[in-house]
Amino acid sequence: MPTTVAILDYGFGNLRSAHRALARVGADATITNDPREVLAADGLLVPGVGAFAACMRGLTAINGPRLIGERLAGSRPVMGICVGMQILFEHGVEHGEDAAGCGEWPGVVERLDADILPHMGWNTIDAAPGSAMFAGIDESTRFYFVHSYGVQRWEFPEEGITTPPLVSWATHQTARFVAAVENGPLWATQFHPEKSGDAGAELLKNWLAQL
Repeated sequence: MPTTVAILDYGFGNLRSAHRALARVGADATITNDPREVLAADGLLVPGVGAFAACMRGLTAINGPRLIGERLAGSRPVMGICVGMQILFEHGVEHGEDAAGCGEWPGVVERLDADILPHMGWNTIDAAPGSAMFAGIDESTRFYFVHSYGVQRWEFPEEGITTPPLVSWATHQTARFVAAVENGPLWATQFHPEKSGDAGAELLKNWLAQL
């Protein structure tokens, strides 16, 4: 039986691109916001394109934070992409609006400290040692980014944590920001694996292998 993935439809994200990318690597993917399908799937993919606050409003309208929380409480895998990663943090500040996120990780999403924005195009990743997400992927491999905001300070309190999250970074001009996080069943990327060709396909295979 193929691995089932629910792609969360809350009005924001490259749903069709994500669906095609998952189908390419052999997943049985469904675009849905039906709570039963979201909770039953082997994996949940949370895409995201647009402003942080608007995405949170769309997510809240379908009880997305609760569905994500329920999956994680049962160690059911979730993966966020781009703004779908950003909304997992405590809050985001964009265009003067400070909006609450899902709060899975502490920290703030803010404008990148760079002269040229958006950061759009291909970039390498400084992968965390022992990363399962980037297993088998060469360090010179580039992934596709398009964003002006990100998390530039990782604030997770790791003292007393047996297995702290694995954090991978990237740099645009002078801005160093979180490019990916692996935290048990919760994975997330600031870049778009569904738009990153063979490299993105390999990363999605690594995620499916965890499911």
